[in-house]
Amino acid sequence: MSDFLAMFGVLLVAAAPLALSVFALLDAARRPAWAWSLAERPQAMWMAMILLGTFLSVLGVGLSLWYLLKVRPVISAVENGVIPPSRSESRPIDP
Repeated sequence: MSDFLAMFGVLLVAAAPLALSVFALLDAARRPAWAWSLAERPQAMWMAMILLGTFLSVLGVGLSLWYLLKVRPVISAVENGVIPPSRSESRPIDP
């Protein structure tokens, strides 16, 4: 029984990064293009990075977490009608 629990624990730990990346990829894919555009975020780039990250475990977890914690809330807010300030307006332009 302990061998089964150990194997199950290892499988769970090994599958967690893949599950996180797949969840982030599916979430990014289901968001409408207009929300990405209004949030000034490139949907195709994020989906490609997350997909590539699924094959590179540590990088994939990092990218997926960055998307889920930083990018997804902005896209979700846009879908709910909250338009963020333009990213280009928030940066000062040096002459």
